[in-house]
Amino acid sequence: MVGVKRTSRSLKRWSVVVPILVVLATLLWWGFFRTVETIQTEPVRRGCIENAVTALGVLQPQRYVDVGAQVSGQIKHIAVKPGDKVTKGDLLLEIDPAIQQATVQTNRATLASLRAQLAEQEAQRDLARQQAERQQQMAAEGSTKQEDVQTAQANLRIAQARIDSLKAQIEGAQSTLTGNEALLGYTRIYAPIAGTVVTLDAREGQTLNATYQTPNVLRIADLSRMTVWTEVSEADVGRIRPGMPVYFTTLGLQDQDGSPRRWNGTLRQVLPAPPTTPGAAQATGQNAAPAGKVVLYTALFDVDNADGALMPQMSAQVFFVAAVAKDVLVAPLAALEPVKGEAGRFTARVQIDGEVRQRTLRIGVRDRLLGEVLEGLKEGEPLVIGTQREQASQRLRW
Repeated sequence: MVGVKRTSRSLKRWSVVVPILVVLATLLWWGFFRTVETIQTEPVRRGCIENAVTALGVLQPQRYVDVGAQVSGQIKHIAVKPGDKVTKGDLLLEIDPAIQQATVQTNRATLASLRAQLAEQEAQRDLARQQAERQQQMAAEGSTKQEDVQTAQANLRIAQARIDSLKAQIEGAQSTLTGNEALLGYTRIYAPIAGTVVTLDAREGQTLNATYQTPNVLRIADLSRMTVWTEVSEADVGRIRPGMPVYFTTLGLQDQDGSPRRWNGTLRQVLPAPPTTPGAAQATGQNAAPAGKVVLYTALFDVDNADGALMPQMSAQVFFVAAVAKDVLVAPLAALEPVKGEAGRFTARVQIDGEVRQRTLRIGVRDRLLGEVLEGLKEGEPLVIGTQREQASQRLRW
């Protein structure tokens, strides 16, 4: 009987403990291990959207001249240095003119000798004319031989031919003298335009050889207006067109507020072919890009540089503006689903009074992250941007 009583007590005890354990297990699972779904929302707000094509560019002066030497010789004097401002006609440098001066003096002496020979030959021609006229007069009177008349006429023609030959030689000598005088003038190099000396590749005492090609000695640039040479990938070149607005920023240059300074312009031109690459493309006269590399096209636009802040070879982050929407309702594109077959139509979910509802939106200007809401949402409405599933224990904060 005692064993039966103990078994009955054990059963009663377990009948009480088991439900308690089940309740505790249920509470433990509910509090720590169950999966909770959290809806993430973001209120619809106002903002600005800019649809732009981005690219990298390099600044160059819109107008510049590479000044070269047209004669060979040793540089005698350099009158400028990098950074100097010059006006058109200012002396830049001088090349030793000794060889050119000697050549000009020789040409002048040759020309003087030919002119003296011409004067002598003209005198001979006048004498031959007189003799020919006298022989003709005597022949009319029958007092000379026909042979003497013919000889006098031949001497007159010979004298005239020599005069013509000397005149031709004088013209050639004059041309040679003019050319060498020009070369003598080229020993003094003057500024072809007004601007700033941006590079100087020569030194006093250096010998220049202009026999086969013109050596460049310096560059003069007008820095008051710059051109941005921009490289646009083949994927984006179809989105840009001449006349569209464009702006750029540079590294380090800031405005008064400390923000990157912005320069605005208008796209002037897109070159019809990419830059020629070295190697096979140049050998065949065709433009091509190496295999596996992106083809880049060159876009050009100009900006004023009145304050001189922009300098040649500066890097530029360029933005070609395709469309802009200011102070409009914006929605993150990641929270929208496009409607098939309807351009500009999207669906979105909105949480209203704890209930998620679906809306159909019409989107206008878009960038990579946001879209302009034309209809379907109101400012401040909670737009569902995603859901998050996590265990309840992860939500506890101690």
